[in-house]
Amino acid sequence: MTIPSEQKQREFEAEALVHLDALYGLALRLSGGDEPRAEDLVQESMLKAYRAWDRFEAGTNCRAWLMTILRNTFINQFRRQKSRPTAVEFEAVAERPSSDALFDADPEGRIFDHIIDDQVIAAIDDLPDEFRVPVVLSDLEGLSYQEVADLMDIPVGTVKSRLFRARKRLQKRLYEYAVEMGYLK
Repeated sequence: MTIPSEQKQREFEAEALVHLDALYGLALRLSGGDEPRAEDLVQESMLKAYRAWDRFEAGTNCRAWLMTILRNTFINQFRRQKSRPTAVEFEAVAERPSSDALFDADPEGRIFDHIIDDQVIAAIDDLPDEFRVPVVLSDLEGLSYQEVADLMDIPVGTVKSRLFRARKRLQKRLYEYAVEMGYLK
């Protein structure tokens, strides 16, 4: 069923536009704090949502629907860019004894549930896309490894490997901060 244009616009404005701030926050996190990239991501996602508005089921969670569109738009952009792999220096992921304590205490990255703040967000934002995207989708958005793998079009083992490497980088960078804040002794 096609919705008349004026009615579609009114419904979209009432239901979808109220979620712009939440969408921008997610886009900013996914884009590593790159504000112009986040704005473009929100704009492209809202355009896709408007075009597909006749497929939105009234009474369902509009915010979740919009975030799914935004996340999928980001993942599609990521896929287009992934043809150029990011080089990683061995020393950048080599183990550091002081970070092992944090990893052993929290092998699944659950520490982020308790210490998400500006320091942690900044550390996540600084990760290369191939590591940041799985961390955001898994640890911050709560998706399963399989869901992350499906969205990124990579094997589950690759998701686990990237999460491991990303968490090691985060632990290395945030170890001193975690001790200072009392999360580790």
